[in-house]
Amino acid sequence: MDLKKITEKTIVSPQITPANMDAVKAAGVRAIICNRPDGEGADQPSFEEIAAAAKKVGIEARYVPVTSGMVNDEDVNAFSAALKDLPRPVLAYCRTGTRSATLWSFHEANKRPMPEILAATKAAGYDMNGVARRIANGGKTPTDTGDAKYDVVIVGAGAGGISVAASLKSRKSGLSIAVIDPADIHYYQPGWTMVGGGIFQPEQTAKTMGSVIPRGVKWIKAAVAAFEPKNNAVILDGCRVVKYDRLVVCPGLKLDWDAVEGLEDTLGRNGVTSNYRYDLAPYTWELVQGLKEGRALFTQPPMPIKCAGAPQKAMYLSGDAWFRNGALKNIDIQFMNAGGVLFGVKDYVPALMEYIKKYDATLNFFHTLTAVDGAAKKATFQVAKPDSEPEMVTVDFDMMHVCPPQTAPDFIRVSPMADAAGWVDVDQATLRHKTYDNIWSLGDVMNAPNAKTAAAARKQAPTVADNIVADINGRSAVSAYDGYGSCPLTVERGKIVLAEFGYGGVLKPSFPAFLVDATKPTRAAWFLKEKLLPPIYWQAMLKGKEWMAKPEKLTVKQD
Repeated sequence: MDLKKITEKTIVSPQITPANMDAVKAAGVRAIICNRPDGEGADQPSFEEIAAAAKKVGIEARYVPVTSGMVNDEDVNAFSAALKDLPRPVLAYCRTGTRSATLWSFHEANKRPMPEILAATKAAGYDMNGVARRIANGGKTPTDTGDAKYDVVIVGAGAGGISVAASLKSRKSGLSIAVIDPADIHYYQPGWTMVGGGIFQPEQTAKTMGSVIPRGVKWIKAAVAAFEPKNNAVILDGCRVVKYDRLVVCPGLKLDWDAVEGLEDTLGRNGVTSNYRYDLAPYTWELVQGLKEGRALFTQPPMPIKCAGAPQKAMYLSGDAWFRNGALKNIDIQFMNAGGVLFGVKDYVPALMEYIKKYDATLNFFHTLTAVDGAAKKATFQVAKPDSEPEMVTVDFDMMHVCPPQTAPDFIRVSPMADAAGWVDVDQATLRHKTYDNIWSLGDVMNAPNAKTAAAARKQAPTVADNIVADINGRSAVSAYDGYGSCPLTVERGKIVLAEFGYGGVLKPSFPAFLVDATKPTRAAWFLKEKLLPPIYWQAMLKGKEWMAKPEKLTVKQD
């Protein structure tokens, strides 16, 4: 917890947790304002959790959510109203505290001289010069000049952003490169499935962001508010402006928990869990260990989602645990899939069906989760019918693992770079934007028709790096992405079905046939039991390299 006092009556901070509440009380805080929308981050407690913890220690709490980087007049008015109603001192928080400091700055703009506002926020560690420029410019952030300028700016420091930054540095070391990301922690998200299966500990999937940024690359710890590609500008939280010659967009996607009625209110309790959230994956394993009889639901929403195999991996690992402890015969496993097939590449379905039969799981296709009543342990699904209107079906459960609906982030969907569906509009081979020729995109946020997997980003990063360097040198694109993606579907502890595919779902194996037959369950001690994948995978991603497997060991080679 990092409380930053702006005035005697107003404190701001990055994200707080329920465990911080005693310390917040001890700091003299009498009320809390949450400026961060629920579901914004994978390691974020909900406002309801914060409010419940605050109430226990006698602190009032108010929810005034503001979309990252998009502070408007209505947000300022709501913040001002909360300050008027709540007892002081007030603690306002968001992901980093910047939104809260920005709201306070606008709130005070008609009462305090701007130099006084800038001095108070600077002393607390926040640069509000961009806010001052916006106020002076009649409410609009000017982008003809910027606070900083780089040869290449990369938005997003996930697997795609870190990989392309490293690849660019290895190809052209003199480039000035900045990576923009507000997160303190870099997560190996595929590992959360293994946490939910009792194989990994949560801390094995996390590294500090500073430790993974490639050497020589500037990390700008901020959220993006908007893009102005005509002016080669990115507007950040606090109305700061970063200029670029070339831009790479790879912020990942948004987990839309709000799209399912009642889901956020019950996550982490009442038997409702999800491996798509860092703090909930351990709860998945807790539920699996505790369930001795009853019904377990596993849901999969409509596409696109990242790692389409993850929802069923949760089911397979749970089924394997129940098989091993003898409880499986008393547990009714139901897979509720919004789609019409078990897996999109038919070659892998027979191998997966072996495990559907082993765990006696029921496949329910065209079932889309729409609502959850956690207290009553009931889930409602919309069931598509081929010749009639959809019907609503309510199913009782004792445990439910939810894969949330997923969309492009809000600041992408409203940007000039987005297509009609909200994804960054790129050429599927070169990954260059179709309209703005100094912008590229990779990872989950772009609209190429490939599977959204980390393995896809591994192949996309050198493609983007090669083509940016070629563009700098005045040449046309030199590399093409073929849609490669892969999903190691863990069907039991120590066994996988390694699905590899390209554009159009075409089978595209890259592992040698003597090592793995991807259409059959494959012994994978080197992959799971020995836990070699996360460190090797991290090493590959963070150093801009690719990994390959050999029978005797895993090695790393230059891309």
